[in-house]
Amino acid sequence: MNQSRLESLVETVTNTAIGYTVALASQIIIFPWFDINVTLSQNLLIGMWFTFISILRGYVVRRWFNSRIKGFAKVVSNG
Repeated sequence: MNQSRLESLVETVTNTAIGYTVALASQIIIFPWFDINVTLSQNLLIGMWFTFISILRGYVVRRWFNSRIKGFAKVVSNG
C-alpha cells in the first residue's frame, strides 16, 4: 500500500507531535540533572526547533522509502 504525500506528512506530524510531548517532559526532567537551567519558554523553543527538524527528516525519509519501494516492486513484477 502506498501513501500519498499528504498522508505521509500527516503521519509524520502526528508521530512527531507525540514525540514533542515526550521530549518536552524529558527535557524538564533531565536538563536539571546536567545543570542545564532553562526556562519553560526556552524548553518549548528548543523542543519546537527539534520538532521541525524531525518532521522534515521523517517526511524526506518516508518519501524516499516510498519511491524506493515502488521502484523495487516494478523490478520484481517485471522480472
